[in-house]
Amino acid sequence: MRVWHGLDQVEPEFGPSVVTIGNFDGVHRGHQEVLAHAKARAAELGGLPVVALTFDPHPMAVLRPDRAPAMLSEPVERAEMLGKHGADAVLILPFDKEVASWPPEDFIERVLVGTLRAKAVVVGENFRFGHKAAGHVDTLVEAGVTHGFQVEGLSLAGDGQPWSSTYIRGRIAEGDVEAAADALGRPLRITGVVVEGDKRGRELGFPTANIPADPHAAIPLDGVYAGWLTVLEPAPGTPSYPEPLPAAISVGSNPTFDGVDRRVESYVLDRDDLELYGSTIAVDFVARLRGSQIRFDTIDELRFQIKADADGARRILAGN
Repeated sequence: MRVWHGLDQVEPEFGPSVVTIGNFDGVHRGHQEVLAHAKARAAELGGLPVVALTFDPHPMAVLRPDRAPAMLSEPVERAEMLGKHGADAVLILPFDKEVASWPPEDFIERVLVGTLRAKAVVVGENFRFGHKAAGHVDTLVEAGVTHGFQVEGLSLAGDGQPWSSTYIRGRIAEGDVEAAADALGRPLRITGVVVEGDKRGRELGFPTANIPADPHAAIPLDGVYAGWLTVLEPAPGTPSYPEPLPAAISVGSNPTFDGVDRRVESYVLDRDDLELYGSTIAVDFVARLRGSQIRFDTIDELRFQIKADADGARRILAGN
């Protein structure tokens, strides 16, 4: 799969193609339906390549930074998922004030016609584009008559709840990682590099792999969760752990020890021999075990609760 970071990286001879456009944050089940339709349309048109066009950063981060949403996926991860679900190429278009100023007609002529040579465009029915979001599906349909491409606007209907990145962010903010996973079509994943913490977990007999909570990412509500830890890239000189590891995951700031910085701490069940500092890991959230973090009066109370959390995570993950 090809990944282009800008219009100038697309080969001049590329195309014709079928294009699907969106932020695709999280590449949730609604996005997957759009990709499936694009793939089917490409087959009908003689096996054309499917191009998924996405933006970085999210347009709201440029237009209204104070209202920019917490992100469900980074561009690299997003491109990988788009490829997994049917894209033959991904164009990550850098979004800035210049791109935001393009009228819908300019966007169509520069991107869809001039660069990707679109023969069909597949988008969500609520897709908006161009300066002040003036463009919509009807705009594309009208342009398609002139430039020779077909247009399909699809509903993102879910099972009683429309699939949307906004809905998923709301579920994550409430700690409902199971509902978020249902809409995503997979568990919520947080990635990061393991940093040294206070090492109190190790002293208690439950060593944790700590990654800072990215303020720009959609992180679950404070609490304790069951999930899986996967080592994506071991630190130099450390062992490789190829399989996902079952974990009890704490999200918060550790109030028992007057913590301030919010972080994601994963205790891999029944393991105290892992070498993870400096490794890039992924944490997949399966279910919430309990709510907001508790300030315990004694270390023994804390140790007892951590053991109970580990037992709860073990029971949940036994069936996953």
